[in-house]
Amino acid sequence: MDTRNEMLRLIRARRDGFSLEQPFYTDPDFFKLDMELIWYRDWLFVGHDCEIVKPGSFFTVQIGSYPIVLVRDREGRIRAFHNSCRHRGSRVCTVDKGVSARLVCPYHQWTYDLDGKLLFARQMAEGFDRNDYGLKPVACESAGGYIFVCLADQPADFAPFRRMMEPYFLPHRLTEAKVAFESTIVEKGNWKLVWENNRECYHCAGNHPELCKTFPEAPIATGVNGAESDPEMLAHWARCEAAGLPSRFAIDTAGQYRATRAPLLRDSVSYTMSGKPAVARKLSDSVNADRIGSLLLYHYPTTWNHVLGDHAITFRVLPISADETAVTTKWLVHKDAVEGVDYDLAELTHVWTETNDQDRRIVEENAFGIKSPAYEPGPYSEEHEGGVTQFVEWYTNFIEPRLAEGEPHALRSVA
Repeated sequence: MDTRNEMLRLIRARRDGFSLEQPFYTDPDFFKLDMELIWYRDWLFVGHDCEIVKPGSFFTVQIGSYPIVLVRDREGRIRAFHNSCRHRGSRVCTVDKGVSARLVCPYHQWTYDLDGKLLFARQMAEGFDRNDYGLKPVACESAGGYIFVCLADQPADFAPFRRMMEPYFLPHRLTEAKVAFESTIVEKGNWKLVWENNRECYHCAGNHPELCKTFPEAPIATGVNGAESDPEMLAHWARCEAAGLPSRFAIDTAGQYRATRAPLLRDSVSYTMSGKPAVARKLSDSVNADRIGSLLLYHYPTTWNHVLGDHAITFRVLPISADETAVTTKWLVHKDAVEGVDYDLAELTHVWTETNDQDRRIVEENAFGIKSPAYEPGPYSEEHEGGVTQFVEWYTNFIEPRLAEGEPHALRSVA
């Protein structure tokens, strides 16, 4: 049966409140459809403004079949390009990050300016026009210190997300922060399993002893149901909003992104074993309130985030294959904070380094079990897994009309 039609049939037959059928987590052809219909069409978080501060600074990222390079040009604008030389296709930038006055392909030294224009291509035929062979641009937007790209020829409007997100994030001045540490782990599981695990804390008490010292297991912290009437959440929102920090749930109508502030346990102010600040210097000099908890941001399919008073932890999800997902974590601190003086790197990273490794094992065991012929979709906990239900509903509602476009439809060939 045609893969597209089979995926559409399973989505339309799906039982509400239950996990997905096995092929959604294991089938390479289903994975190709995820890439084609979601990852190659929508806005994806890739990194931070503060990672490319100076003109010529760049970083690279691989999104499915597409190598991308992000660079700050001479006018200070952040640009994104397909990292593929217009000569014979070699990657132009072959390292994760760096600084360069020009982008020079190492194969035959075709040289591009920071705005993507081809400057030099030696010994080409008479009549060769450099203007025809600049790097191909990728849609790129920045909001609140976060850089997003979209591979689609006609990207969706980015403005609604910017309007929602920036009032929450601009006070934290992440454009002026710096990355104190980053790590990337490859989880041997489908990207949707990574997200499902993230969207609930039903598993936290039995698996995350470090995180549970400061982060509440109660589902109200990550879901919206009941938050508007919860006394602790209402008191926390009122305290933060009195300090000029937007805090109540903001959610887009499609359920793709949301933001809110959630309190930490007891008197905790940071994700440390003691609950005390990990960084002596506040992340933002413009945030004067204490005990602001964690500013949470979710944007499917690529990022979840925790922004605290002293530092921020950002997460990027990028699928590699049907059963492999790269999760990159970055710890951001004030740009002038000094390691060994203002913070101890081990203390700063300990809670989430441990939590990430625990989540990796959880996802991999989940993926291993789903491969069993005995697997069948199971029910989510209504009390604890509302966030998982919301994610799965977003995914199925988001991809269903795209699957239905122009039926029958031949699957585009992607690597």
